[in-house]
Amino acid sequence: MARKRTGPQRMALLATAAAGMALLAQGASAEVRKVQEKGLKPYEIVDDISIPKPLTDKPGDAKRGAELVVVRKKGNCLACHKIQQLDEFPFHGEIGPELTDVANNMSEGEMRLRLVNPKVVNPDTIMPAYYRVAGLHRVLKKFQGKPILSAQEIEDIIAFLKTLKATQ
Repeated sequence: MARKRTGPQRMALLATAAAGMALLAQGASAEVRKVQEKGLKPYEIVDDISIPKPLTDKPGDAKRGAELVVVRKKGNCLACHKIQQLDEFPFHGEIGPELTDVANNMSEGEMRLRLVNPKVVNPDTIMPAYYRVAGLHRVLKKFQGKPILSAQEIEDIIAFLKTLKATQ
């Protein structure tokens, strides 16, 4: 025989059930798109805004990421973005958004998607897809069939970007 619950017990049970249903609904509403390109590690895009899981098992190296950001033959981020923390390097771009406070404005997963394939977030962007090989146009011969950055280089740049917080 079922035991009768008191008012407060019944309310607590209903609240717990409602919270569980909300979590289930929230998890079910997330749209996950699996991506696998030849020669690249597979990843999942969640809700067309984020790649929450790292592309590698090895954590990113922020120092190496900072180097990649300024190297013209790799990341070349300063061609389009201003980063106050790298003021010692000349010629910061003004085409892309300033990255000085990116760590306070984007999650790691959001940064990762913008590096891997920014066209998912903004189809009209001129930012290159740094970790794609398929469906690209006007690709330099040396990059045909291979990404501009490796999975580890993406993670290194993200480790650096996570350090970029504007001082108040």
